[in-house]
Amino acid sequence: MYEERPARLTGAVLWTATTDPAAPARPVLPDGCMDLIWADGRLLVAGPDTRAHVPTDTAARYAGLRFAPGDAPRVLGVPARTLRDRLVPLEALWGGAEARRTGERITDAPDPAAALEEFVRLRAAGAPAPDPLLRAVVARLAAGRPVAETADAVGLGARQLHRRSLDAFGYGPKTLARILRLQRALALVRSGVPYAEAAVRAGCADQAHLSREVRTLTGTTLGAYALSANNDTAHPSGSSTTA
Repeated sequence: MYEERPARLTGAVLWTATTDPAAPARPVLPDGCMDLIWADGRLLVAGPDTRAHVPTDTAARYAGLRFAPGDAPRVLGVPARTLRDRLVPLEALWGGAEARRTGERITDAPDPAAALEEFVRLRAAGAPAPDPLLRAVVARLAAGRPVAETADAVGLGARQLHRRSLDAFGYGPKTLARILRLQRALALVRSGVPYAEAAVRAGCADQAHLSREVRTLTGTTLGAYALSANNDTAHPSGSSTTA
């Protein structure tokens, strides 16, 4: 069972999940985000994905804080590009002692999800303030604006925007735009919008274009994704590590 709600950090989502570790894991789809995850007592960081992958190390209980695109690096203190397509123990980033103490406090709390959220809230309060330029980039790309137009709007050259994006998002703005467009399209498909209409509304040239993007970024077909989403009661976008 999967549940989520807005977290007490702008743009973030707090989610929980209970799973059968012996059951086949669902593919995790790219969504432009990074997650800090508590998994049966372990703390993990899920970096930004550029392709779907199937988790090989599963747990029975999860709690996760999914950061808005670009926010995790300032809170966790690590550039997103170093975590691209990776799921790593927090201790690999911070050192064993600090990560273990944090994990023990969260595990011993009556509500690990609430403890995880409070930990992130306090850490974010002591971190650098969110970069309004990066948030403007995400907002424009999420709305389907072209990368070149976005760079001009925020006052950056193409190379500057690419460098800033690597540290903030884990990849360049064109990749982020593709992933956000994919998520827009999949949300429309899940809501019952016909494929061709979903493609155009999301910003694809046509249904064939969307089908190619789905296959490239998710490793499945548009029809297979829609069937799975209709039958699934877990996280609908497949972006959590339990997906």
